[in-house]
Amino acid sequence: MHLPAWRFGKPYESIERTTLVHFLTGAPVAEVSQVGGALVGRDLQKAARAREALVALDPEDVVERLQTAGNLYAHGTVTVGGVKQSPDDFVRSQSATTGLPESLCRANMQKNMFVLSNMDRMLDALSRGLPPEVLWKGWGREQRGVVVSYQVQSPVLGLVLPSNSPGVHTLWLPVLALGVGLVMKPGGQEPWTPYRMAAAMVEAGVPADCIGLYPGATDVGAAILAGCRRSMIFGSAKTVEQYRGNPGVQVHGPGFSKIVLGDDCVDDWERYIDVMVESVAANSGRGCINASAIWASRHTEAIAAALADRLGPVAVKPPDDPEAKLAAFTIPGAAKAIWGQIEAGLKAPGVRHATATHGDRLVEGERCGWLRPVVVHCDSPEPEIAKAEYMFPFVTVVRCPQQRMLEAIGPTLVGTAITNDPAFQAQLTDCTHIDRLNLGPIPTTKLDWLQPHEGNIIDFLYRSRALQVPAAAAAAVS
Repeated sequence: MHLPAWRFGKPYESIERTTLVHFLTGAPVAEVSQVGGALVGRDLQKAARAREALVALDPEDVVERLQTAGNLYAHGTVTVGGVKQSPDDFVRSQSATTGLPESLCRANMQKNMFVLSNMDRMLDALSRGLPPEVLWKGWGREQRGVVVSYQVQSPVLGLVLPSNSPGVHTLWLPVLALGVGLVMKPGGQEPWTPYRMAAAMVEAGVPADCIGLYPGATDVGAAILAGCRRSMIFGSAKTVEQYRGNPGVQVHGPGFSKIVLGDDCVDDWERYIDVMVESVAANSGRGCINASAIWASRHTEAIAAALADRLGPVAVKPPDDPEAKLAAFTIPGAAKAIWGQIEAGLKAPGVRHATATHGDRLVEGERCGWLRPVVVHCDSPEPEIAKAEYMFPFVTVVRCPQQRMLEAIGPTLVGTAITNDPAFQAQLTDCTHIDRLNLGPIPTTKLDWLQPHEGNIIDFLYRSRALQVPAAAAAAVS
C-alpha cells in the first residue's frame, strides 16, 4: 500500500517515501509519500477554498455526512492508498506500526465512531444550542431572539498529529461540522486513522477539497503551524512550553491526570480500587487522561500495594491476543531509556518501587521493547518521580495532607476527586490548574463527549463579537 499526500483532496505521489514496517518482524506494511514544508506553504495560500466548499453546503447536511462517515470508518470497506481496506485490515495495519494491541485499536475505533455518530448532539452541547447557520453566515439570531455574531478565525485548522494513541483524533472530528477545513500532518507511525477517516468522509459526500494530508518531516509541522491561523499540536512538556501564550496554537501535551482521595473517603479506599486500576491502565496507559498519580493523606502504602497486586502481574502478549493489554515501544531503545529514567527516580529518599516483587518491568524484543506496569510509592510530593508521566501504565501514590494537595498537585488535565466534603469540593471547583474535574469515583479515562475535553473547540476557532443590523434585517433571521 502507498499512502500519497492529499493536497486538499488531490492525491500527490512523492518521489521521496518512507516505509512503515511491522514492529515485531520488520516486514514492510506501507510506503508513505513525504512532502516538504515549502509545498505545504504553497497549498495553504488556497486554504480559503476549504471553508468555501463546506459553507456551500447546508450545515445539517454536513453533520449527516459525517455521521455516515463514522459508520463507514468503523464498519465499512473504504479505499485507502488505492487499496480496499476493511476494518480488520485497518486494525492489523495500525497495530503493526504503532505496537498497540489489536483489541485496543478496535476500542479506539469505537470512540471515534461514537463522536461522529453523535455529532449533532455534540455540536448542540458545545455551542449551547447555537443555530449552526450562525457559524456558516457569521451572524444570526440565537434562541433568546438576540442577534449574535461569531467570526471564524481561520478557514482551516492545522493539525500536527501524534502516534501514541488513536483516541486523540476525537478532538478534531467536530471541526468540519463547524465549517472549518482540515490540514493534517499524520503521525509517523500512525497515519492510519487520519487517512481512513478522510477516505470515509469523502466517500460519505464531504468535499475532498476541504481536507489536506501532508506526511513528512518536522518542517511540515512547522509550515502548518506558521501558515494556519489556528493549529493544534500534540507533544511533550517541552513542546507545550514552546507554544505557551500563543493564541493561535492549542497544545495537547502530557496530562498529569490524577485521583485525589479526600480525608472523608480515604479510609474506604478499597471501595475505589477498580476506579484507580481503570484510570491507570486503560488503553495501555498511553493517553493524557490516564492517571499518573494518586494522592491521599494516609493509607498510601496500602493503596500502592493493592495497585501493585492488580497491575504488577500484567504480562506482555502478542498484539493479536484478545487479552493483550500492553503496547510496545516501537522505537529501538525507547523502552530501555524510559526504564533507566525510572530506575534513577527510584533511588530518591522516600521512594519505594511497589511492583518490584512482580518480576522485571522491562521486556526487550529484537526490534522493540515493552514496559510492564509500574507502581511507585512516595512519602511526600517532593521526589521528582512524584511528578512523572510515561506512556504506559505508570502511577505514583503520593502521601500528602489534604490541606496541601491543591497547591502541590500541579497542572492536571483530568482530576478525579473522591470526596463528599462540601468545603473541599468547593476548593476543587475553584482550582484553576485542574482542567476537567470529576467529583466522585469516576475513572479519569471516562469522558462525557457532550462536554469539552480540553477547552471548547468553538471558542478556539471562532470569536464572539458584537454585530448590529437594522431591525428589519434582524427580523428576517429566524
